[in-house]
Amino acid sequence: MVIDLGFSPMLLALIGLLLGAIIGSFLNVVVIRLPLMLEAQWTRDSREFLALNPENQPTLSLSKPASHCPHCQNPIKPIHNIPILSYLFLRGRCHHCGASISVQYPIVELLSAVLTALYVMEYGISTTALASMLFTYALMVLTLIDQRHQLLPDQITLPLLWLGLLVNLSGLFASPADGIIGAALGYLSLWSVFWLFKLITGREGMGYGDFKLSAALGAWLGWQMLPMVILLASLLGLVVGCYGIIFAGRDREAPLAFGPYLCIAGWIAMLWGDSISLYLF
Repeated sequence: MVIDLGFSPMLLALIGLLLGAIIGSFLNVVVIRLPLMLEAQWTRDSREFLALNPENQPTLSLSKPASHCPHCQNPIKPIHNIPILSYLFLRGRCHHCGASISVQYPIVELLSAVLTALYVMEYGISTTALASMLFTYALMVLTLIDQRHQLLPDQITLPLLWLGLLVNLSGLFASPADGIIGAALGYLSLWSVFWLFKLITGREGMGYGDFKLSAALGAWLGWQMLPMVILLASLLGLVVGCYGIIFAGRDREAPLAFGPYLCIAGWIAMLWGDSISLYLF
């Protein structure tokens, strides 16, 4: 479904940039806070299970406490929290203590802004644009969390899976049957690799979150895209892993998060999967 508001392409691009930058700022909050929230919840559950007294921990959510510098704990004023622009104005440093601000913040905001603008320009104000945005935002968050913590939270992968099935009820990216089969095969394919690797080596080669993410990609893109997604993800992981070992001194035994490469491959498949499949297969 497309809603025609009579906006010019330039105005649509501007709206997409502004909206995407604001959403990118929120995505940064999710990337930073969601793992901390999960850790706090696991601690509370563990203490409850062991019948220990609960710890007095400050409330942590995506909205509380308000944005503050992690170094000096001073609250960040709204004027210093404008996506992209504040980082440039402050030259990447806290206004209060001068501590360095991670470059992740403006990069995520800029990437979200550009991709949102491109989707709006390509698809207009439509269901396809909205679905593409949600899919992309979720993959961005999962990529960063898994890269930082080697964690793919169920709070994102499972809703992404169900949303993919719902989106494809109308055949937006794949037919309903292809989406359902894709979800099942996406999970079972990596689940099988996991157990085969464990039987051979006695070690776990990936986490259960990878199975759920693969199922979500299958639900969105259909089972036909899964071979290409897994192949691309494996090649990306191999290239990055070899580069890290050869040029960056990375430990061969150090675990390598597979989720980011699944996310990148899934995003590529959403945009150019049909063309790549015709070329490769």
